[in-house]
Amino acid sequence: MVTYIDAASAPLKNTGAIRLYTAEDFEGMRRACQLTARCLDALVPIVRPGVTTAAIDRFVFEFGMDHNALPATLNYRGYKYSVCTSINHVVCHGMPDDKPLRDGDIVNIDVTFLLDGWHGDSSRMYPVGQIKRAAERLMEVTHECLMRGIAAVRPGAKTGAIGEAIQTFAESERCSVVRDFCGHGVGRLFHDSPNILHYGKANEGPEIREGMIFTIEPMINLGKPHVKVLSDGWTAVTRDRSLTAQYEHTVGVTSNGCEIFTLSPAGLDRPGLA
Repeated sequence: MVTYIDAASAPLKNTGAIRLYTAEDFEGMRRACQLTARCLDALVPIVRPGVTTAAIDRFVFEFGMDHNALPATLNYRGYKYSVCTSINHVVCHGMPDDKPLRDGDIVNIDVTFLLDGWHGDSSRMYPVGQIKRAAERLMEVTHECLMRGIAAVRPGAKTGAIGEAIQTFAESERCSVVRDFCGHGVGRLFHDSPNILHYGKANEGPEIREGMIFTIEPMINLGKPHVKVLSDGWTAVTRDRSLTAQYEHTVGVTSNGCEIFTLSPAGLDRPGLA
């Protein structure tokens, strides 16, 4: 049975209950999420052939420190970096290193800042130099999946409506949806209930209620949906080495839909603009 709880009275751990936040809480989330969005905007001119993901990691750390925010991934469950950088067939949790990005790569950069107790979580795809049309199309499909999932958010609907909207569009475009990872509740906690699946049926999952805050972050593959995690315990890759892409926003449920907290202030969070 699904339990909903006033976020102010909930313990700071994931108990399985779904937190309902207030308008004041939404304001805290706006500040954290907009900081994340501005950082992702600032990365646009930096992501170029020859740049290392380690340099991107340092930039994100310094950006956070300059704005009194902590990168939430740093030392999270032993993760040693301020950002996840997932290139080409890396689905998620790619770890920064000193290998330069190459012309034609696509890279997902996933940033979460902890600001005044609130987590702002978002990721985007970045083309590196001139990319192939197949990669460009995959990014377009993935972003459209995200926006269709967001459009399904409204009080009274089930979380399965999000997954159905994403899966239906992805598969109509001859792409596949990764099942091994999902969106999640977020706010005072980095990862909270409920899980937001990117596949399923509209009548499945918990009821969406006003005050919920969660991420939607579909991972879409050009090939089959299957993934594996490498021996480092973090890096997830497509089993068939097909290209994969991901876009992520954090949303708060309102009385008639939702607010996207992590929209780019410069409008740079859509394919073809980064």
